[in-house]
Amino acid sequence: MLSLWPVQQFCSMKIEKLISQVLIKGIPELYGQPVSQEMIQLQKTNKEFEGDITLVVFPLLKISGKSPEATGQDLGVYLENNIEDIIKFIVYKGFLNMVVSDRYYLEFMNRVCRYNEYGFSAKDTDAETVMVEFSSPNTNKPLHLGHIRNNLLGNSVCNIIKAAGKKVVRTNLVNDRGIHICKSMLAWQKWGNGETPESAGKKGDHLVGDYYVMFDQQCKLQVADLISQGKSRDEAEKTAPLMLEVQEMLRKWESGDAEVYALWKTMNDWVYEGFEETYRRLGIGFDKIYYESDTYLVGRDTVLEGLKNGLFYRHKDGSVWVDLKTEGLDEKVLLRADGTSVYITQDIGTAQERKNDFHPDRMVYVVGNEQNYHFKVLRLVLDKLGFSWAKTLYHLSYGMVELPEGKMKSREGTVVDADDLMDEMIKTAREMSYDLGKLEKLSPEEKEDTFTMIGLGALKYYILKVDPVKNMTFNPRESIDFDGNTGPFIQYTHARIKSVFRKAEENNIKLPEQAILTIALNEKEKNIMKITHDFPEIIINSAETYNPSLIANFIYDLAKEYNQFYHDFSILKEPDPEVRAMRLMLSDLTAKVINSGMGLLGIQVPDRM
Repeated sequence: MLSLWPVQQFCSMKIEKLISQVLIKGIPELYGQPVSQEMIQLQKTNKEFEGDITLVVFPLLKISGKSPEATGQDLGVYLENNIEDIIKFIVYKGFLNMVVSDRYYLEFMNRVCRYNEYGFSAKDTDAETVMVEFSSPNTNKPLHLGHIRNNLLGNSVCNIIKAAGKKVVRTNLVNDRGIHICKSMLAWQKWGNGETPESAGKKGDHLVGDYYVMFDQQCKLQVADLISQGKSRDEAEKTAPLMLEVQEMLRKWESGDAEVYALWKTMNDWVYEGFEETYRRLGIGFDKIYYESDTYLVGRDTVLEGLKNGLFYRHKDGSVWVDLKTEGLDEKVLLRADGTSVYITQDIGTAQERKNDFHPDRMVYVVGNEQNYHFKVLRLVLDKLGFSWAKTLYHLSYGMVELPEGKMKSREGTVVDADDLMDEMIKTAREMSYDLGKLEKLSPEEKEDTFTMIGLGALKYYILKVDPVKNMTFNPRESIDFDGNTGPFIQYTHARIKSVFRKAEENNIKLPEQAILTIALNEKEKNIMKITHDFPEIIINSAETYNPSLIANFIYDLAKEYNQFYHDFSILKEPDPEVRAMRLMLSDLTAKVINSGMGLLGIQVPDRM
């Protein structure tokens, strides 16, 4: 009979893998025919039925030549005889449900409890390098709620990929040139009167954002005036004096005009200081920041080289285009008629620069789903240019985030600034904590630290628990609820476990090194062990799919199961010392997995709440 647990760093061969291996060997013995790995379909047993692991029998009927029930019976007997920890099986129509021994889960817990990073893959020097681009702000406005989703997704994806054993490079592309930047510059030039962040008492990104809104407001007045004079809206928007001035400013910038360039640098520096403060509060950093003002030149040269080689064509107005109709798309402009670059120009250049700098095996772009078409074009253009690595580009397309009252618009000043939102979340955490009577025993400094932890944890978790592909509505007060699928609920569970260990220490009860393998587990205890047992697999799946919501909802399920166990069973007052020791170990493992899982989401968990 085969046993489990060959010595490895964190945990042994999972029982699902062992079952699969035994079936690959056993089915030819039973039926005289080989079986492929794809035909062995294992899944979690439905909660409505007895069992822990289910084998789907239907794919094996051609090999067995028997009914589903008879085939299930044969395989159940074989597995029970050959795997020590399969202690019972139940055949239900075309499904073989197997019961795994308590001993298996207890031994699993004994082995992994000693590791603070249980679930993380060992670092492999030969692992692939994944470059992740996220944030990618424009320097004409502060980061807002939409940017928060982008930053939180990018940061957590990086954490998760690293935990899965791969190398990660975190990059940011700052969109620091273009017509939108010039709008803020022109507005400040006209109406700023020399205002600075210091004189205004504002963060630099907020100040520059104010002038972006001001430009839009003034331009709308000019457009309305032109329309009243009989011009069409389209004509009015193109010929409004402010629009003509800002286009001229962009041309001057691209031609190296000293005055325009100096203003551009000054206002961008204001914004970078503001961005850095916001990133610091969010707990986010980058290995390298690229700037569009640098990379667009590389992209422009590459496009012109492609034009020279006949890959692109020049329109009669002088603009440069690529024809993608044979690839199922349409024609795309790569350089404007006046020679200025478009977004895809700098993305071509940036991709080349990154490949040369870090030689990544894959480049992941965390960008909203409104850019789906853009990234299809980018891959195709890079492929046309002969870059073999073009197919390694992956667009992590995520849905929009809105507030309950609807969409936000930067130009109209109706966005929710990231800084204001974080302040509001911490304020709400403070108010709700006081209302619920929490944190009463903490010092004022500890309270403020915990309010920050709760507020930002609520924000991050609420956003990351949603599958990235889905649009979502962010509700600040709902996110900070201490019950339900929220960050504060999970944080409170961690703090609750830590309180158990403080009480244990007060009563001179120590955390044991091993649990006795002959203990009989109740349903809740076994469920918690089964959930934690899956943590390494969840990390791998989340890394492969770039989906932090798998981690978030896994941790919630664990916290929910533990709270039900905590409510139904005593830990420190359990009279049987062996059971009490096992429950302490179970609590310790739960706390470690919660801490690790929330850490992958960029969320801190307090020891006291």
